[in-house]
Amino acid sequence: QVQLVESGGGLVQAGGSLRLSCAASGRTFSTPTMGWFRQAPGKEREFVAAIRWSGGIPVYANSVKGRFIISRDNAKNTVYLQMNSLKPEDTAVYYCAYGRAVPTVVVPTGYEYWGQGTQVTVSS
Repeated sequence: QVQLVESGGGLVQAGGSLRLSCAASGRTFSTPTMGWFRQAPGKEREFVAAIRWSGGIPVYANSVKGRFIISRDNAKNTVYLQMNSLKPEDTAVYYCAYGRAVPTVVVPTGYEYWGQGTQVTVSS
């Protein structure tokens, strides 16, 4: 089993920034793919960003490209999501996702483990 612990959510005004963290522990994989998804009330879970451990190029949803940055610390088994220029439409519960061999990073079904979610609220 792999445990994912997320942190860093909160309330911020439009234009502000937040940094999310997701630390993996337990029987972690040697080269996992980690990603972030989000789900707003009444909407489906949507892809935000992902990064493969083996030197892959980060992938972003068009809606966050240029504003969000995903990064990783291999030694700490941790992935980060730096969110800048936040907009009210970014308000959602953000989930960390973790997988061994994720064929398509934008599809949630490829990930094997999920965090509990952290709320991000952006006020206008």
